[in-house]
Amino acid sequence: MEMILATKTGTPIIGQVASLLGWIMNGIYMALDGLFGIQNLGLCIIIFSILIYVLMTPLQIKQQKFSKLSAIMQPELQKVQKKYQGKKDQDSMMKMQEETSAVYQKYGVSPTGSCVQLLIQMPILLALWQVIQNIPAYVGSVKNIFIGVADKIIAVNGYTDIIQKFITENNMARVRLIMENEKATRDSIIDFLYALSPSQWDSVSKMSQFSGFSDAIEKTADKISGMQTFGVLNIAEQPWNYIQSALAGGAILLAVAAVAIPILSWATQMLNIKLMPQPAQQDNQNNAMAGSMKMMNTVMPLMSAVFCFTFPVGLGIYWIASAVVRSIQQYIINRHMDRIDVNELVNENMKKMEKKRVKAGLPPQKITNQAHQNVKNINKIDKGQSGNNDARAKRVEESYQKAANAKPGSITAKANMVRDYNERNKKKQ
Repeated sequence: MEMILATKTGTPIIGQVASLLGWIMNGIYMALDGLFGIQNLGLCIIIFSILIYVLMTPLQIKQQKFSKLSAIMQPELQKVQKKYQGKKDQDSMMKMQEETSAVYQKYGVSPTGSCVQLLIQMPILLALWQVIQNIPAYVGSVKNIFIGVADKIIAVNGYTDIIQKFITENNMARVRLIMENEKATRDSIIDFLYALSPSQWDSVSKMSQFSGFSDAIEKTADKISGMQTFGVLNIAEQPWNYIQSALAGGAILLAVAAVAIPILSWATQMLNIKLMPQPAQQDNQNNAMAGSMKMMNTVMPLMSAVFCFTFPVGLGIYWIASAVVRSIQQYIINRHMDRIDVNELVNENMKKMEKKRVKAGLPPQKITNQAHQNVKNINKIDKGQSGNNDARAKRVEESYQKAANAKPGSITAKANMVRDYNERNKKKQ
C-alpha cells in the first residue's frame, strides 16, 4: 500500500479541517515546550488523539442513540419489507415508503439520522490522518526546524535528481516529490527530510553533493531525533528495520519494543470492536450482512498490524492511542446508554419533532397519530409475534400517551381537542 507524504492536502473540506487540526496540534506542541520544556512528537500525537476524540464524543452519543432505537425499530421495518415483498408496482412502492416513514415517525427519528453523524465525523477523521502522517505541513513549529537545511539543499545544482535517486535507492515509497517548474518544491523537500529515519539522515549528511553543509544536516538530524524519540523507539523508524537489526546482532530490546507496536495496534482495535454495540439481526439478508461485518471486523485489525511493521512507528502510536481513547469513550457511552430508558429517548425525540412542527405551523399531534395508525396497519401482518419486541412496543406506546398529555392551552392540547371532536362526530354518523 503506497502512501504519499504531500504538502497540505488540497481536498475540499478535508483540507480546511486539517489546517484547523494542525493549528490545534501546533498549540499542543508549543504548550508542552513552553510549560514543561518537552519537545516530543510521540507525546503530542497521543495528547492530540485524546483531545480530538473527546471533542467528538457528542457525535458518538447521538449516533448510538439512533442505533439503540434502530435495534427496536428493526422488527417493524422488517414487517413492512415482508408485507410488500415481491411487489414492484408504483402504488405498492409508495405505500411501502409511507409505512416505513411511519415507523420512523413513531420513534421520533429521521431515516438519515445515523448518516448525518457519519458525514460530520468522516472529514474530521480523514483530516486527522493527514495531520498525523505529515506533521511539518501543518505544525509550523516542527516545519521551522527543517527550513534551513531545505534551503541549502535547494541551492545545490540538480538537487531534485539527487533527492529522487536517494528516495528510489532507499525504497522510500511513502514519499513523492511535488514538482514546480520541473524542480522539487521546498515544502516537498521538508516532507522528504521529515520521512528520513536516523540511519538515512546519516547517509544524507555523507553525500558528496551536500558536503558543504553536512554540519547543518547533522545538527538538524540530532534535533529532530530528540523530538521523534518515544521511549526507546524513533517514531520515524519502521518496526521492521528494528527487527532486522536485531536479527543481524543488534539490540534485542529495541526489536521487542518494535514488535509491540503492531501487536498493540491489533489488540486495541479488537478491544474497540468488542465494545461497540452489535445490532440484532433476524432475517437471512441481515445475517449475511452481519457475517460480512464480522469478517471485516476481524480482517481490518490484522491488516493494521501488518501495515505497522513497514509504516513509521509514529503512525502505529497514533493507531494505538486513538483505539485506546475510542475504547474508553465507548465504555463510558455504553454505560450511559444502558441507563437511558427507551421511552425517555422517544419522548425526547418527539419533543424535538413537535418543536419543528410548531415552527412550521403544523399541529404536531396530528402527524404523530397518523404514524401510529400506519404502524397499526403494519402490525396486522404478524399478530403472532410476541416476546421482547411486543414488550418494547408496549413501552413505546405508553410513552406516546405521556407525550399526549399536553399542557392546557398549548398548541398540542388544542390539536388533541380538535381530534377528539372529529372522532366523536364520526361515531355519531
